[in-house]
Amino acid sequence: MEPLGENAIRASFINCSKGEARRINLPRELSELPWGDLDFLGWRDPGAPDRGYLVTQRGEQTVGITLRVPQGGPRSFTKTTMCSFCLTGHPGSGVSLLAARKVGASGRDGNTVGAYMCADLACPLYVRGKKQSVLVHRYKESLSVEERLARMQGNVDEFLAKILQG
Repeated sequence: MEPLGENAIRASFINCSKGEARRINLPRELSELPWGDLDFLGWRDPGAPDRGYLVTQRGEQTVGITLRVPQGGPRSFTKTTMCSFCLTGHPGSGVSLLAARKVGASGRDGNTVGAYMCADLACPLYVRGKKQSVLVHRYKESLSVEERLARMQGNVDEFLAKILQG
C-alpha cells in the first residue's frame, strides 16, 4: 500500500459523515508505519476500544470504513477463533466481531455488515509472518504468501462490496 497522509485517510471514509471522519483518532506516526507490508491500514481507537477503522485501495480509489464492536454477546476466552479476512487463528479475544454501517439510505436505517476479524486489524502482518498470533501457530498451507495475500484482499473486497450495496 502506498503511504497515506492524514487528509487522504480522513477523506476516504464512506460510511460516516465528514464531521465524524474529522474526529477519528488516526494511528500515531503515520510516516513510520510499515506501508510496504500493508495491503490495508487497520487500527483500533485506543480512546474508544469498541471502534476500529480500515482503509484500503479499491481500484484507483482509497476507501475507508468505520467499524464497531456490537454490544453484548458471549465471548469465550478459552476457544480459538479464526479471522475471516486472513484466516489466522487467535486464542480468546484475538478475533472480534466488527460491524460496519452500510452506505446510503440502508446505513441511515441502521443496517450493518459484520465479520470476524483480527482484533488488532493487523491481517497483512500476520499473513506475511511479521506478526505472530499469541499461543497459536499458523496452520500449514500449500498457498504461497502472495496467494494468501490475494485471498485476504479478496475477502476484504467482498466485505466492502456488501457495505456498498444499498
